[in-house]
Amino acid sequence: MNTKINAHIALFLVALIYGANYTIAKEVLDNEYIKPIGFILLRVVTGLVLFVIIHTIYVREKVERKDIIRLILCGLFGVAINQTFFFSGLKLTTPINASLIMTSTPILVLIASSIMIGERITLRKILGIIAGCTGAVLLILNGEKINFEKDQILGDLMIFINATSYGIYLVIVKSLMKKYNPITVVKWVFIFGTLFVFPFGVNDLTQVDWSSFKLSIWLAVFYVLFCTTFLAYLFNAYALKTVNPSVVSIYIYLQPLLATMIALIFAKDQLTGIKIISGMLIFTGVYLVSSHTKTKNVTN
Repeated sequence: MNTKINAHIALFLVALIYGANYTIAKEVLDNEYIKPIGFILLRVVTGLVLFVIIHTIYVREKVERKDIIRLILCGLFGVAINQTFFFSGLKLTTPINASLIMTSTPILVLIASSIMIGERITLRKILGIIAGCTGAVLLILNGEKINFEKDQILGDLMIFINATSYGIYLVIVKSLMKKYNPITVVKWVFIFGTLFVFPFGVNDLTQVDWSSFKLSIWLAVFYVLFCTTFLAYLFNAYALKTVNPSVVSIYIYLQPLLATMIALIFAKDQLTGIKIISGMLIFTGVYLVSSHTKTKNVTN
């Protein structure tokens, strides 16, 4: 029971981290301090270094040769495609559009889980996803407009590819998380992810004018590298060892809610009836999907 509770705490922290990431990362991208692919390479190299250090000191676990192909696919879908299309898309579209499109992730994960690992699509999970998605969309669109300009449509498509790739990653990595220490898995995911990204991002990274960075930009870069990359992947990996991919993905609906709560705490937003209803729907959705985790999860 404690392990399951800890997994949900980890997922809550991931949602909190990602909830702030849309705005923080866009500060760096909009002003072109670092180009998207160069930023991705910086992320994966940082993650690789940190996970290799931790693995070398505390874990030192080897993987079987037969699992290498699956780890390569995890590096491709979970790091290379996922991160590259997210940052490239975020530069072209708005945080609102990106947030809305990312609400498709739990649906994609549930479908992929059913096809690839036989996870049951129950009425409870469907109702949970509908409730969470409805709450997230209401919250994101509250007083805001969706943009459909030419560049933003391309950006929206990239964000959708990112969401699809991330959903596939959550499903194919699940069996590895059950078999190995999460640090071992994520280390190899970042090794292969770095190999995929390096040829495309090295030129952008060498052109960065580091001397032009203000303190706020340095802090934003640190947040993306340490929190959004290292901590988020670590917490997600830990949670996947215990719960199903559909449970991990449903927490994405908490991201706009947590972002709103942070804004309320710092008096940057106002509490309205729509926000209260949205929050209730999101928490209901998370509860319906995450509470349906009995002994069947062990066999998935």
